[in-house]
Amino acid sequence: MSAKKTYDAVIIGGGHMGLTLGAYLQRAGMETAIFELRHEEGSAIYTSECTAPGFMHNLHAQYMEFLDWMPFYHDFGLEKLGARSLYPKAQSGIAFSDGRPPIVLYSVEKPEYLELSRKSIAEYSKQDAETFVEIREKVKSLEPLMVERCYNPPVLPTPENPDPDGFAAEALLEVLGLPPHHAKSSPRTIIDYLFETPELRALMYRKSVEWGIPVEMEAVGLAGITSCFWLGENWRLMIGGTHTLAHAMVMAGVREGMDFYERSEVVKVLLEDKKAVGVQLKDGTKIEARKLVASNADLKATLLEMVGEENLSPLWAKRAREFRIGPSCVLASTGLALHEAPKFKSARYNPDIDKTFYTVVGFDTPEEMLLYCGEATIGRIPSIPGAGIWVNSLWDPTCAPPGKHSLCGWFFFPKASTHTREEWAEVKATYNDLFIERFQRWAPNMTWDNVIDSYFYTPLDQQDDMRLMEGDFMNGAVAPDQGGYNRPFAEASHYRTEIEGLYLCGPYMFPGGGASAATGYNAFKIIAEDFGLEKFWETNERGY
Repeated sequence: MSAKKTYDAVIIGGGHMGLTLGAYLQRAGMETAIFELRHEEGSAIYTSECTAPGFMHNLHAQYMEFLDWMPFYHDFGLEKLGARSLYPKAQSGIAFSDGRPPIVLYSVEKPEYLELSRKSIAEYSKQDAETFVEIREKVKSLEPLMVERCYNPPVLPTPENPDPDGFAAEALLEVLGLPPHHAKSSPRTIIDYLFETPELRALMYRKSVEWGIPVEMEAVGLAGITSCFWLGENWRLMIGGTHTLAHAMVMAGVREGMDFYERSEVVKVLLEDKKAVGVQLKDGTKIEARKLVASNADLKATLLEMVGEENLSPLWAKRAREFRIGPSCVLASTGLALHEAPKFKSARYNPDIDKTFYTVVGFDTPEEMLLYCGEATIGRIPSIPGAGIWVNSLWDPTCAPPGKHSLCGWFFFPKASTHTREEWAEVKATYNDLFIERFQRWAPNMTWDNVIDSYFYTPLDQQDDMRLMEGDFMNGAVAPDQGGYNRPFAEASHYRTEIEGLYLCGPYMFPGGGASAATGYNAFKIIAEDFGLEKFWETNERGY
């Protein structure tokens, strides 16, 4: 349909953060519209039939770790709109090429499952098994505080509390029983301090990377450990593919009365007297925003291109130019249509590894994992073609034709800008061959005879298709100076910009990317404060 010419609120970009903000604004009484560049909303919450007919692959977002707490999911009844999930018993694990026992970590759904995790780790170290269980229980006790921190705007420094993030780190160190100096440690340093088992270290290194926490970056170790233990074994699988969550979010917005416009690229934020008053589309159409414009689009594109550097103060222009993207959150993805699911050598010790939701394959030692991560960080295609894989059809038969299986996998890769389009085309054409050649050593049935069709999705593809700049799912590097109340930079950390009426809600805002819906929710809280909207969060018992 042709766009109406005026709304109270206009949102640039229909990623799930923009969908979240839009639904709450509409419910609060603002007439709201979303303008999306692509043919559908959801961005990285995206499922594709990219291999053979009937095989569904989540090319980016895979597991849903925030559903238990996500305000949008509960406030808008997304399950009744089709966003249904499963909770696999065996959550994450690592197999080995020589067939030695796997390590399998089980869900937090039932207390007895924690004992299964203990038993698996104890195959290598009883001490590590006890340490893992102890930390898991301690982190679980902190869950309410961490959820409240995630779903509220960041606490800003004051003279009385000049470093609120540091205060939180001190509290976490105390609860976990870690020495104070680990507040400045890397994930690798803390993992090595806690665990002696090489096999467990390799798995934990990889899980740290899954949340974009660089395994050897100083001062982010607590974030890595917290992610591994708080978000590590509560992963849910969306039935029918992750796009069912995005579709439910859109349906919730439609039910509230929002308007949606696909294939409608915003190229300019319209200004009057340094105030955002609307947007202009690529075809020249102008849309008036009576109250506000909010952007879920890339930070640099929003400020430097849509607003225009000439309309920013020198400070804001400098901050936007210097904002770093990648390499810590850059992924490539594979999709494999299979006759059989992988059958791991390590399953002779624990058959659950053949039905583990997320399985690390291709690495036998922590040193191999560190090499892999290090090469990607400095712009090299990893020489070890290992991955974290999901075979979602083991639980959800809608993902593949009867008797067949659909595999998805993530590779930690260099930024899109490190290679030319021609070089990425070569990687796209050849890297699955390297992966399958290595995979066979861990699961002998994973030969090309078992593969019906395959697809490889490079960081450049993710930038082109989903607007994940550089292939970075946070659209902004994870680093101490770009985290907490400094994300994306101190002056913008509360979702407002220096342009009156222009707000930011993308994954480059606090608390970051992942399918949490948190930045959209937090941006709504700030806007509600600015415009005197109903504070829905104060009428429930969640605390956020």
